Amino acid sequence: MTQDHDAAAATTDESRLLLKGLEEEVYTGTTDADALPLSHRIAADLRGFITEPDSRNVEYTTAPYRSYQVLLDRLMAQRRSRRYLNDIGNYTLIPGSTLSLVESDEFIIANPNNPYYRFIRDTYGTTVVTASTHINVGIPDPDQLIAAYRLLRAEASMYLALTANSPFLRGQPTGAHSERWRVFPPTPKVVPFFTDHAHFRAWVGEQLEQGTMFNPRHLWLAIRPNGVGTPHEIERLELRICDRISEPHVLGAVIAMFESRIWQVLEDPSLDPLAVRGEAELLEICARNERRAAESSLDATITDWRTGNDVRMRDWVEECWRGCFPTARAHGFADRLEPIGTILAEGNLAQQWLAQVAAGSTPREVLRRAMVELTEIDRQYDPDCPSPMPGDCGQNE
Repeated sequence: MTQDHDAAAATTDESRLLLKGLEEEVYTGTTDADALPLSHRIAADLRGFITEPDSRNVEYTTAPYRSYQVLLDRLMAQRRSRRYLNDIGNYTLIPGSTLSLVESDEFIIANPNNPYYRFIRDTYGTTVVTASTHINVGIPDPDQLIAAYRLLRAEASMYLALTANSPFLRGQPTGAHSERWRVFPPTPKVVPFFTDHAHFRAWVGEQLEQGTMFNPRHLWLAIRPNGVGTPHEIERLELRICDRISEPHVLGAVIAMFESRIWQVLEDPSLDPLAVRGEAELLEICARNERRAAESSLDATITDWRTGNDVRMRDWVEECWRGCFPTARAHGFADRLEPIGTILAEGNLAQQWLAQVAAGSTPREVLRRAMVELTEIDRQYDPDCPSPMPGDCGQNE
């Protein structure tokens, strides 16, 4: 009886949540933080993993879940690939979202027989060999999905500011907090604030005819409508701008802010950037905000799309975050938002890593230290997870 009641309560609670799924790209390599091409072996031997065009990073995904805890548990279960990597050669997962220490611009293609991989190599080179976390949230009605796309695209730079962790390239700081997003090529170069699903469907068809998109998923921007049958069938909004989010409590918080804003636009359709200013101005604001977020993340000065005024990114994020609590509380996940406050107070990983460099550490030392710290987090989900530092495995068990 109690179990039936608990099950019914869980069902009721989950009815207030949207479906959420994750895609995580991560580098693999040595315990000294050098990336190596291992994805073809991982994808062949482990279920749920797929190759990326360059074989130094690998992708794994979750199924969609409404529950935050289940979603994060499933993602962290995939990080048990650390055990496999350790077994095949004392390899591990490498923090960051760029090829931080690699000196060469060589593209190490995972499958030369794949025409899409060849196209990416020949068109973009290593500018797209990055690691990130893509957050997918389900919205069944396609026109509501497009409405949510408009709002979240206007605010996507916030999510980069919270998650930036790619300040290094070729073993040196680049001057940016997210070198990944600073160099990543938006494709096509101009993407509208679609007015409805029909507009999205027609526009993608035009791009495919003109050859500006290789296939329906060759739509690379901060956020995009997506689905199994895109562009004709879309059922999820995919946030693509985030650098890889290593810490599960931070990931949960970012998802919670994203879901809160989606609920707000679903419940109040007047939250429409196109009702405030023209598309050309919005495109200019978004491009500028994303560029500044890539350069300075939470320290950036950006333009608030609602007022047109310049504000500090940290203040803009905090206002949005605090405004999400009533909605998140109504849908039962307000506690998930809390870690955003810590990021605002202590900085994101890029800021923390650059502070360590300013104090005298090298980027390699920073990444090696981050490897140990992030492995300890993963060990909370998998106590047998091997340490990337020789001799450390099991010392805290």
